[in-house]
Amino acid sequence: MKLRIGSNPWTNSPISRLLRVVAYSTKTLSRPSASPSKPPDTLPIRVSRSGDPKASIVPVLNQWLEEGKPMKQSMLQIIIRQLRRFRRYKHALEVSEYMGEEMKYNISVGDTAVRLDLISKVHGVDQAEKYFNSLPEAMRNFQVYGALLNCYANNNCLEKAEATMQIMRESGLPANAVSYNVMLNLYHRLGKHDMLDVLMQEMTDKGIKHDAFTNSIRLNAYVSSSDIEGMEKFLTRIENDVEITLDWHAYVISSNAYLKAKLTEKALQMLRRAEQLVPQGSRKHAYEVFLTVYTNLRRKDDVYRTWRLYGNLGKFFNSGYLCMISSLVKLDDLDGAERVLAEWESGYSFFDARIPNVMISAYCRKGFVEKAEAYTKRLIERGDIKEPDAFILNSLATGYQMDGQMAKAVETLRAAISSSSLGWKPNTGTLAACLKFLEGTNNLEAAKELLKLLNVKGHLSIDVYDRLVRTIVDGNVDDSSLARITGGSEAPDEESTRIHGGQNEGIS
Repeated sequence: MKLRIGSNPWTNSPISRLLRVVAYSTKTLSRPSASPSKPPDTLPIRVSRSGDPKASIVPVLNQWLEEGKPMKQSMLQIIIRQLRRFRRYKHALEVSEYMGEEMKYNISVGDTAVRLDLISKVHGVDQAEKYFNSLPEAMRNFQVYGALLNCYANNNCLEKAEATMQIMRESGLPANAVSYNVMLNLYHRLGKHDMLDVLMQEMTDKGIKHDAFTNSIRLNAYVSSSDIEGMEKFLTRIENDVEITLDWHAYVISSNAYLKAKLTEKALQMLRRAEQLVPQGSRKHAYEVFLTVYTNLRRKDDVYRTWRLYGNLGKFFNSGYLCMISSLVKLDDLDGAERVLAEWESGYSFFDARIPNVMISAYCRKGFVEKAEAYTKRLIERGDIKEPDAFILNSLATGYQMDGQMAKAVETLRAAISSSSLGWKPNTGTLAACLKFLEGTNNLEAAKELLKLLNVKGHLSIDVYDRLVRTIVDGNVDDSSLARITGGSEAPDEESTRIHGGQNEGIS
């Protein structure tokens, strides 16, 4: 059988009918409001609901002013802080620029440091350097230099980071643990663990107290080096230091180290200690971390116990639902995951596409592709999504592949690639199976076209494309060879959780 990319071999399939619903529907069912009372109309809420990363946030700000409503600088600063929290850096930068250029507010040194960081994240290090060089000398205090240092560190520019750190030392700028932690984390990421003790000793010599982040970085370095003995000695030392207050993160790191070393009981002991140290204000984040670690320990009872503690906080967050559903999926408790999903659907304030995507991916990987199709259709009918995105289509392609419906898998994968954006990756196993299928049906042109589409969308370089084409022609396509050439793959649910942003909680 020959399959041509662009043809549709499954015209009457459920997923095709689902897509046609989108094509001819002019009106979708509206989702009833989850809240009995209408939320207040504030500028932060409007900005929160304008979550399309491709669209500018400026029209929302202009509309607010056109309605004659006040726009205080303090409110814009809060919005910037919240947008950064939810990684909406492009929008945060637009608000920062609006605050200075349109509203003509006086920009503080702190505002300048924030903008420098945002420029780096949105436009890259070169543009951040240009902005820094344009600043008057009086604005270049330790906050701004710290932001520049952070830009270099985040982009692994070791020499520039070291040079900036040296300038900060020689300029007599106030030294604090933050800049040292930035450098410690950079050395850790680059595997230069010998520099950690050197830098930490420098902190001690200058009277700069090691904080929780300092200790966490050092512990993580021991973990990445699989140095359990070194980690235990360091942990004992800081436990016995009366000037150091250990927090729960240190014990979570230690728990993960023991888990990595398959020392399950010790891992559990560390996690129990961590639970005892969580302050009131950190419980939301801590419980979400505990859900993940208990899942990795295969402790389903503790996962449900932690979820009940989470519920005692008085409010569930999208991030918590995402953690819990992901945990239950990994524990093969699909019934439990469906119950938690139904609870989220009945009461969420802000739709987070990652949550249904995790469920769809789970259905597909576990052999319930019809459930995945039905749930996707329900999301469209409720108006939650307009059409299946690249992540949903990627999962469905995997489901069809695992179910042996290879023609559907190929066409659905093609649709996923066509609707994808930078940062997305196909499931390598599914891609390999589709290419193998096309090769086996003597449809090499269709296989090349699939790879060409990946190249056009920016997921494959020309070099990688050429190597993959040669692999197909030679008849050597398999999962491992594809992973070697493309640099590996990620499971669909992990991919959608990591990349597919949506609004986690919104801005309130």
